[in-house]
Amino acid sequence: MAASIALVALQLIPLPPSIWTALPGRDFLMQAAIAIGEPQTWRPISLSPGASLNALSSLIVPIVALLLCGGMSLHDHRRISVAILLITVVSCMVGALQFSGSRFDNPLINDVPGSVSGIFANRNHFALLLACGCAIAPAWAFSSSRAPQWKAFVAIGLMLLFALTVLATGSRMGIVLSAVGIGLGLLSVWQRVVAKARSVPRHILIPVLVTIVGLLVVTIVAFVAMDRAVSISRAMNIDASSDLRTAALPTVLELTKIYAPFGTGFGTFDPVYRIHEPASLLSYRYFNHAHNDLLEILVEGGIPAALLLLCGLGWWALRSIRVWRAPLESHLILPRTGSTIVFLVVLASATDYPARTPLIMAILLVAAVWLSSLGASRAQTKT
Repeated sequence: MAASIALVALQLIPLPPSIWTALPGRDFLMQAAIAIGEPQTWRPISLSPGASLNALSSLIVPIVALLLCGGMSLHDHRRISVAILLITVVSCMVGALQFSGSRFDNPLINDVPGSVSGIFANRNHFALLLACGCAIAPAWAFSSSRAPQWKAFVAIGLMLLFALTVLATGSRMGIVLSAVGIGLGLLSVWQRVVAKARSVPRHILIPVLVTIVGLLVVTIVAFVAMDRAVSISRAMNIDASSDLRTAALPTVLELTKIYAPFGTGFGTFDPVYRIHEPASLLSYRYFNHAHNDLLEILVEGGIPAALLLLCGLGWWALRSIRVWRAPLESHLILPRTGSTIVFLVVLASATDYPARTPLIMAILLVAAVWLSSLGASRAQTKT
């Protein structure tokens, strides 16, 4: 966290003209200043200091989340997981209103009227939240070996609800994310799932499973038949030539080279892309982000941001290996869920920018705390 704050803050420190003019990609600004007779002054690395200052101020969300999570017990963290699950359910209900055609318009966000995006402005971010809910539901249901059986059935119902809602969002990546969320969510508590299933008589378990699978298949078929499974429809009609993200990818890759090694400054992708946008891509559609946050981080932060990102991914991999290889105990469920959520956010960031939204930013931080709290959780559990 400290490194992230320092990296953005350093981009706002004014540099003398002799250093600033030597930075890559600043030629056009120098020429513009000469053309209007403006003397060279001290300037920061960021090409849009106001946007970078906004990016720096947005880090208050993970800072507060970290401070709040740092002093909590394992029991408190379990309550946070329930809170996230409830937020997902509420967002799912809002998405159901939008899906019903009620033209629900959220006055607090810049959403697209008629789209199924829940409490988000972007359907892909909503689909990611639903996928996180799919990962959290099994952890909530099997947090204890003595958990009541009704929790398992509620968790199954929630995962089905979230997965079906993803189909209505129109998010193609959401289909992948929900499948990964359900798979890793069940895998994180698989031993307890099997034990709970064995405790249920077969004459009850088998009809219940058949009914659940049957309802899921019938619902998906009905969605497709009525042309309401927007995610599946969009996945089956992918046209790379008309996808703006695909068309803009060469320009985004070129930006990483032009402004290496220090980048353009966090929050500056929009104005910088407009400077280099090819005339062939000019249209009424607004390309405000690279829709690949891993690349956008490289454009805005350069090599230092790339190294920080690699350090974060390396930390996640090492902690995840340790958590998933250890025998399943109660204190390991949340760390495994945290590992899954971080993976889902990274996977979603390959086609969008979910971690730039406050809610996903906070959930990502909470998940990282869960993943890093293995030792503390073990000590509390033994106590």
